[in-house]
Amino acid sequence: MFKKLKEKWGVSWLNFILIFCTFAIGGSSCGYLGKKLLSLVFIDKSAFYYVVYFATITLLWPLCVIVISIPFGQFLFFKNYLLKMKKRMFN
Repeated sequence: MFKKLKEKWGVSWLNFILIFCTFAIGGSSCGYLGKKLLSLVFIDKSAFYYVVYFATITLLWPLCVIVISIPFGQFLFFKNYLLKMKKRMFN
């Protein structure tokens, strides 16, 4: 499974591992920042909280992944990845 994904992306094993680390750290930091931002707004944990939380992390995720990709040296990969996602979503 990982081998097919590595070949699809056309990256070395080291870059593949760095990309997975970026996805993991970016996603975790996005969830953490989303909770912190919503705690500043003082929304109690109701259905509305989860709708706003989902919208917040959906908007934060690309930013978190791009920022995390810079120290891992994967900025170009994630820039292209996010551009492909944008094309698929809005075309």
